[in-house]
Parts: sequence; C-alpha cells; structure tokens
Amino acid sequence: MHYRNPNSLTRIGVFYDGNYFLHVSNYYNYTHERRSRISINGLHDFIRQKVAEVETCETRLCQIVDAHYFRGRLTAGEASQRGDLLYYERVFDDILMSEGVTTHYLPVRSTLGKKHEKGIDVWLALEAFEMAFYKRFDVLVLIAADGDYVPLVRKLNTLGTRVMVLGWDFEYTDEDGSRFYTRTSQDLLAEVTYPVAMQDVINERGEALNNTLFVPRNKGKVFTKQGEAPAENALEESNTALLNDEERKESFILSLKEGFGFIKYPPNNVFFHYTSLRDYDFNDLIIGDRVQFSLDEKDGGRAVGYDVLVLHEK
Repeated sequence: MHYRNPNSLTRIGVFYDGNYFLHVSNYYNYTHERRSRISINGLHDFIRQKVAEVETCETRLCQIVDAHYFRGRLTAGEASQRGDLLYYERVFDDILMSEGVTTHYLPVRSTLGKKHEKGIDVWLALEAFEMAFYKRFDVLVLIAADGDYVPLVRKLNTLGTRVMVLGWDFEYTDEDGSRFYTRTSQDLLAEVTYPVAMQDVINERGEALNNTLFVPRNKGKVFTKQGEAPAENALEESNTALLNDEERKESFILSLKEGFGFIKYPPNNVFFHYTSLRDYDFNDLIIGDRVQFSLDEKDGGRAVGYDVLVLHEK
C-alpha cells in the first residue's frame, strides 16, 4: 500500500511491443467473434480507468504522459511486394500519431528465408527504463507477453515504479495451418505489480466496455481503405502479373473459419490464412468467391494456398 496526496497526478507511461499488439489485434479482427480491431484510443481510456481502480484515485488524475510503440518493419521494397502493406502501415502510423504514441522501428531481418525481428525487446527495455528513471512514471504499462521483459520489470521495481502488464491468452491458427497458443509468461506476471488478463476483461466486462475497446465495424476497419482505391495502373499491373503466372491456380472459396478458410481444389481442399490474401480483407470474403492462388505442399502433403487474389466478375 502506498500513500499519496489524493489530488496528485498519477503519471502513466505506456510501452507497446508492437509485434505482439498487432498479433493480438489480428486475432480479434480475424479469429475472435468480435471481428474488430482493438482501438488505441479505447485501450488508453481503459488503462487510465484501470490504473485509477488499482491506485485508488480518480480517473481524471490518471494521465498517460508518454506512450511508445516498438516494432520491426519491412523495407519499402519488400512491403511493395505485399499488396497494400505500405498503405496499411501508414494508416496505422496515423492512428498512433493521433493518439500521441511515438513510434520506434527496426528493420526486419531475413535468415534462411525466414523474416524475424531482432533487438526490439532490448530496445524497448532500454528506452522504458531510461524514461522511467528521468520522467518518474508512477505506473508503467507494458503491453507484452514475453518473459524476456522480466529483467526490465525488476529494474523498474528498484525505482519504485509500479508495473502493469496487459496480456492476452488465446489459441490461433498460423499461415501454415498449424494450431498455436499465445500465453503471457508466468515469470513476467509474477514480477509485476498489476497483472491484467485482458481476455478475461473482454469476456467478462460486457458490451459497454467492449464497445469502447474495439473499433466499431460500421466506422470502417483500421487496415481497410475507406473510399480510396489504389492507382489503377499499379493495381492492373499487379493483377496482370499474377494472372500471367502459369503456375497460378483458380477455384472458389469452399468454407471460412476463424481467420482461415479452404479453397475447393481436388483431390484435397487447399488451406489459406488471412495473411495470404492480396489487396482484400478476410472479413469481406464470402463462400463461393472465385480466387486465384499459388499452391504449396507442406510436410505430410497438406496443400496450402498463398498470395490469394479475389477475382471480381466484370
């Protein structure tokens, strides 16, 4: 129990592990029944209310004085090969900027054809500790799940900075059709002052909270162009290049699941993941849509579709 002037300001610093947050937001947009992304504004309002609750003070006296987002990012050349990825990243950058979140990016590295982030957790930890030391946050909110952040939390504890972790636990299907679990490190939760199981908050707090935590579907999706179309020549060249590829296959959507679906293609149906769609939102798909795709066979003979292009009837 800490004692404080009831009228003093509670200073909050928020630090996002961006890759983790995007993973969580994708889960709620494509897999969870909400079918909507997490709202940055709504999340910040929730943080202020939660800090006020655990610190036993008024919400108006709990203010986010610093917010930082750390993530690896593809080069412009690589992003240009993945549909409208550059546009989507700029849209999200605009949202972060409008909410006063400072962005920090490192280039994504490639090893043996695999993309991976390196150094993001170290960079976040160094910046978070330095800012906590100089800016004297009362509460530092960490949006992360990795046990690698345990040393950071221990260092923050020596400063007397209370740490709140927002973590999510859920199950999901990856782009190869394998089932995985996302779990918040128990070692991390054991070190922090205020562990918050966000999946329980969302499932138990009811519709009123969820309406503020998520982007309303009727107001447009965070990563969907609203009223804009890509340059006609660019889109035409992109689609023509795909259509002229002799290795491309064509069929129709047979079924849609939680963030993935199957394309009819005998003798076995072809699995595809929402990340495989090109210039299209998974939530806009309907069974029967005609698609073109590249086919790959994984271990065990599983057929997986990549670079899936929705074919619109003229």
